[in-house]
Amino acid sequence: MKNYLQILFVLSFIFVNSNTTAQNQPEPGMVISEFGPSYNIENPDYKTSLSQEFKVVFDITETSEDPSEINKYIETVARFLNIHVKAGKPLNTMEIFVVIHGGAGQTLLKNDFYQEVYKTDNPNIALFEALSDNGVQIILCGQTAMARNISEERRIPQAQISLSAMTALVQLQNEGFRLINF
Repeated sequence: MKNYLQILFVLSFIFVNSNTTAQNQPEPGMVISEFGPSYNIENPDYKTSLSQEFKVVFDITETSEDPSEINKYIETVARFLNIHVKAGKPLNTMEIFVVIHGGAGQTLLKNDFYQEVYKTDNPNIALFEALSDNGVQIILCGQTAMARNISEERRIPQAQISLSAMTALVQLQNEGFRLINF
């Protein structure tokens, strides 16, 4: 009888945890389904404004430890779009810029040039294409571009160059954009 109760306890534990795990899985996004999965938050206490304009600039300097993996900081931009549209916020009420500098600059390399540096395909290209297709402006720090040899011919076409990341960040904040940095 003791063994039977132990088996029953273990099976009930597995059943409860498997149901909890299934409910706690992130779901694909409504805007960019391939990137930025998110969790469903039903009836949050702090309500999301569906009418307020979101003017956001993401400041990204970090890159993935493994160059064959998508940069999680850049994927956060896709998640930002996905979670807000899922919450009912119209896409046209969000204006988003991504300013990339430092080590993250290499994520903007075209595949051939990325392979020269990392010996693997650039996993971020499709993510940048999806972001750009959904109105996200991508800015590369000109100082990073020069220091790391990320010339126009070597970088993806979605990236615009600025004098510096500092310049772009100051100007965008002066225009009312809110800073989210990593």
